[in-house]
Amino acid sequence: MRVTVGQHSDKGRKEVNQDFYGASLPKEPLLSSKGIAIALADGIGSSDVSHIASEFAVMGLLEDYYCTSDAWSVKRSVERVLTAANSWLHSRTQQSPFRHDQDRGYVCTLSALVLKSTTAHVFHVGDSRIYRLQGGSLEQLTVDHRVRVSEGQSYLSRAVGFKPQLEIDYHALPLAQGDVFVLACDGVYEHVDPAFLVQTLLERHQGDLDQTARRIVDEALRRGSGDNLTVQIVVVDELPAPSATEIYHQVPSLPAPPVLEARMTFDGYRIVRELHASHRSHIYLAVDLDSDDLVVLKTPSVDLRDNPAYLERFMMEEWVARRLHNAHVLKPCRQTRERHYLYVATEFIDGQTLSQWMRDHPKPDLETVRGIVEQIANGLQAFHRLEMLHQDLRPDNIMIDKTGTVKIIDFGATRVAGIDETAARSGPGPVLGTEQYSAPEYFLGEAGTHRSDLFSLAVITYQLLSGRLPYGTDVSKARTAAAQRNLRYVSVLDDDREIPAWIDAVLRKALHPNPLRRHQALSEFTHDLRHPKLEFTSLARRPLVEQDPVRFWKTVSAVLALMVFLLLLFQFGMPGTPP
Repeated sequence: MRVTVGQHSDKGRKEVNQDFYGASLPKEPLLSSKGIAIALADGIGSSDVSHIASEFAVMGLLEDYYCTSDAWSVKRSVERVLTAANSWLHSRTQQSPFRHDQDRGYVCTLSALVLKSTTAHVFHVGDSRIYRLQGGSLEQLTVDHRVRVSEGQSYLSRAVGFKPQLEIDYHALPLAQGDVFVLACDGVYEHVDPAFLVQTLLERHQGDLDQTARRIVDEALRRGSGDNLTVQIVVVDELPAPSATEIYHQVPSLPAPPVLEARMTFDGYRIVRELHASHRSHIYLAVDLDSDDLVVLKTPSVDLRDNPAYLERFMMEEWVARRLHNAHVLKPCRQTRERHYLYVATEFIDGQTLSQWMRDHPKPDLETVRGIVEQIANGLQAFHRLEMLHQDLRPDNIMIDKTGTVKIIDFGATRVAGIDETAARSGPGPVLGTEQYSAPEYFLGEAGTHRSDLFSLAVITYQLLSGRLPYGTDVSKARTAAAQRNLRYVSVLDDDREIPAWIDAVLRKALHPNPLRRHQALSEFTHDLRHPKLEFTSLARRPLVEQDPVRFWKTVSAVLALMVFLLLLFQFGMPGTPP
């Protein structure tokens, strides 16, 4: 991406300029991972400290935004930064003599623009404005948060630092080469008409955007503006190609490793033996010759080494692993020497997969199941905090070591919001997870949410308690909303295990085909597995006709059919017998 920025600010007829503005145009890799940020804050005239709020809000955004996780989406990153700034400014007001007069405290308006890949992200609080000029047409992208009391009197309804909670307007729109964005405070836009803005922006004074911004400010001042005046102009000169919008989606220059065998020395490791091989990857136990530690090496599948999409996802596994710090997530090894081949090195877990554990423990008690599920949920929460979805949670991707610690080990299907928002999408992609454990919404072509991972965890919980799947293979066959409404949950209760009836109600909720009907969070699900709620205990006591109407009426029909048969038999006797 390449942009040109022009800016100008003037205190106008006031003694102090309470506006503050700035722009950050980073170099790679931040340019691709975080984008370009522009921000404008406008202090309010009734406050003598509002200029402090303006500077703090803008500088905090431009500095702290680039310190947020590059796994986060732009929306989450900016909102986290602005929420923190709002809390600090509001607390300063509460500790000042102006705590009972918010209009004199540390408050300001803020409008910000983040240009990442081929998308513009707009954030807005207050009455400064953001415009877009496209094809000669000027469009206002923000809504003024101002309440008009009368023709000459109004007040701000929203501002940074004004209240303990901050409500931020946000929307995203596609970028086009040649787009022009204008950020302006009310001291400017209230005194220059849209026609003048369009004409001035189209002329652009031979490409000198600073001079163009100065001309707009001077015109507003000439027309009688009595406020501070600030204008920022951003011209999109060049956009990244769709195939190169994200540096993490580039196929590496490292060659694929050779076929590895036991006792072979490879890139500073000695291969001990092959642990697992599939169509997706080859996994080996090895010894790091520098530290003498046991490690696991994962290499690309021989059959897929010419598949760019596969190699991109293989690259992403290590990228994801290095950003997760949790005892229940597989840890990558530190890279202490130059790497000459494409592979991933991780810690060695001395244990077994959950699949094997279930075969060795076909009827675990409820408390053991709770312990396993809670550890998996703890690892999943590390993904969700960074706006990542695992998308392929299944027993083969979970390890239990000799101490009983549970770890999630495979990230090949992980979706990262911060990277996914830059990818070119032509429609719904394939279901990356294993069909038996994937949430129903994936089969409708939906992107999935944290509740999709919750569904997968609930399937594993159900399987641990019953040895079977809640819907069998029917979920992957239900590819329409109507078909999914016909999915019938089969109770986890049976005569062979002592499982409280309310546990079945918890699982029924977590496994609902509609994600909005499931638990809102993983913590809610794990809490409900230990603490019976009234809604679940009352559900367990409800008659069968309310719990499962289909099953009830099937039973009634079967009983009636049997009664009819017996009546006919009594009336006419057995076939072949004299009446």
